[in-house]
Amino acid sequence: MAAARRKGDRPYHHGDLRAALVAAAEAELIEKGVDGFSLRSAARRAGVSHAAPAHHFRDTKALLDALAGAGFARLGDAMREEQAGAGAEAMARLAAAGAAYVRFALANPELFGLMYARSRRADAGGDLKRNSEAIFSLLVNAIGAIRGRDAFRSDAGWRDAVACWSMLHGYAQLAIAGKMEFATALEFKEQRPLIEELVGRALRERHS
Repeated sequence: MAAARRKGDRPYHHGDLRAALVAAAEAELIEKGVDGFSLRSAARRAGVSHAAPAHHFRDTKALLDALAGAGFARLGDAMREEQAGAGAEAMARLAAAGAAYVRFALANPELFGLMYARSRRADAGGDLKRNSEAIFSLLVNAIGAIRGRDAFRSDAGWRDAVACWSMLHGYAQLAIAGKMEFATALEFKEQRPLIEELVGRALRERHS
């Protein structure tokens, strides 16, 4: 006979426990930050016993890594969706991807911060590593469509990609920190032309 559950424990029954825990983890992160986060509280929010997360996550670090990896996947989807609506012109597609990057960051500041904090770790792997690297690949491919793939035979294309990513990430971080009131006071549709201009400037000034 299985040992009786302790009083207050809830049985492990969930249609998609992993997805439910990742969603609960994001809600916990937004409400409490990383310092106040715990696996037990995420389980409680997901409506399962405190032991249930062990079916998918060995500890809090693993759950936060999964959340960060899911965040990068969502960011990549947002960038590709924005590109799809930008038409065929290569510069417009790069600018659209950049605008989506900033919009995602402003809409999800806690998650955005977690994503880059986790992906910087030397032992980051799995979905976190793969999905974070995919963001840089999106920019590389967009720049390759402008400069030509031969640009990446030397370091010129890579420098372009780093210049654009640095500009986008810096814009996002400064806006989250409240240091760009002149821009963030605008509706996003009014910020977008500024972001597009900065992306274009990052490329032009690299080749002026």
